[in-house]
Amino acid sequence: METVFYILAILAMAAVAVVLVRGLFNMMKGGDANKSNKLMQMRVLLQFVAIVLIVITLWLTGGGR
Repeated sequence: METVFYILAILAMAAVAVVLVRGLFNMMKGGDANKSNKLMQMRVLLQFVAIVLIVITLWLTGGGR
């Protein structure tokens, strides 16, 4: 079960990185400000999900004890 949460946490962190890069590229090229805002909101949500998954993984594995 820990492995599932470990993999999900890694996928969530990768998703955060992808959304961050997409948002930055959109802002650098002078794209739609509304789209950049939505991407950054999605990044914050994905960061929350990633943190929750990391905490669950640490809790299930004993937190590195």
